Amino acid sequence: MTGTPTLSAESLAALPASERVRYRLVHAKKRYHANDNIADFLEPGELEQIQAEVQAKMQDVLQALVIDTVSDHNTQETAKRVAKMFVREVFAGRYAQAPAVTEFPNVERLNELMIVGPITVRSACSHHLCPIIGKVWIGLLPNEHSNLIGLSKYARLTDWIMSRPQIQEEAVTMLANELQDRVRPHGLAIVMDADHFCMHWRGVKDMESTMINSVMRGAFLKDPNLRREFLSLVRSKS
Repeated sequence: MTGTPTLSAESLAALPASERVRYRLVHAKKRYHANDNIADFLEPGELEQIQAEVQAKMQDVLQALVIDTVSDHNTQETAKRVAKMFVREVFAGRYAQAPAVTEFPNVERLNELMIVGPITVRSACSHHLCPIIGKVWIGLLPNEHSNLIGLSKYARLTDWIMSRPQIQEEAVTMLANELQDRVRPHGLAIVMDADHFCMHWRGVKDMESTMINSVMRGAFLKDPNLRREFLSLVRSKS
């Protein structure tokens, strides 16, 4: 839709919900990659309409796969279930606003290493839409200017970031960016260890391999002893 003319309100209203949202994104020059959040461009009622669109198109996919969804009781509601799963569950982080997180000033000036985890994460590979399931550990070194958030909020923010199609390397970086902006720590470290079902379920069908990657910022980059302490504690809990 790049370069398309501006549509009247009537013409825009006549488009399917997905096209209306895409039109707004393109005209606002906003990216809408698989792992981007587009909640700000959704109007009331449009998510339900998008879900209905996905259901109709998923029904076409089942038809193209020559699956009988009429007499097979197991697949009669499959398109509906898959649409709900994509929009409301496994890709919900694209369509929902960030969870509410109350931030508190670091009144006591805490400056010791904090580790949160392991947090169970569920995502999906944007290449094949296969599950990515694993664990995340978050290390924080606060300073007097840091904000503090509740323990459960780390899990909520992690789930919001991970509930999108993406690759693991980008997911960890996006989580680091979100926490950096909210907490403003002196140091931030994240490690993710995950199973990729695009390897387990298809392709080489390797059932043993996992992927581990990390992001280190601030003090964790500059201080090898701090980094070593964090990684040692993570390994002890793995």
